[in-house]
Formats: sequence, structure tokens, C-alpha cells
Amino acid sequence: MKNIEMKVEGNILTIKVDLSKEYGQSSSGKSIIIASTEGNISVPERNEKIGLNIYRKP
Repeated sequence: MKNIEMKVEGNILTIKVDLSKEYGQSSSGKSIIIASTEGNISVPERNEKIGLNIYRKP
């Protein structure tokens, strides 16, 4: 996981991302990666899955 913090309180999932960070260009070169779960992952201590990508145009 890159630049993503997740927290579960009861049935509420909170996701925290620092939008000032960058992790370089995507493989296609069309966007700048800000945060990614790098595929689908389990929500902490739950059965649900999440897949998240945050990016911007260069």
C-alpha cells in the first residue's frame, strides 16, 4: 500500500491519504500516482475488500 491509512470504527471505514505526496508516473505514463492499495486488499479486521487508486494528470 502506498500513502493510505485505513481505520475501522464500528461499521465505519475511514481512509486517510496525503494528497501532497507523489509516487511517480503510472506504467502508461498518463498519470501521476498519489496513492494506491496496489490491487484489492482486505479491510482491516473485516471480510470486505477494497481497491483504491488516486492519481492526477501530469
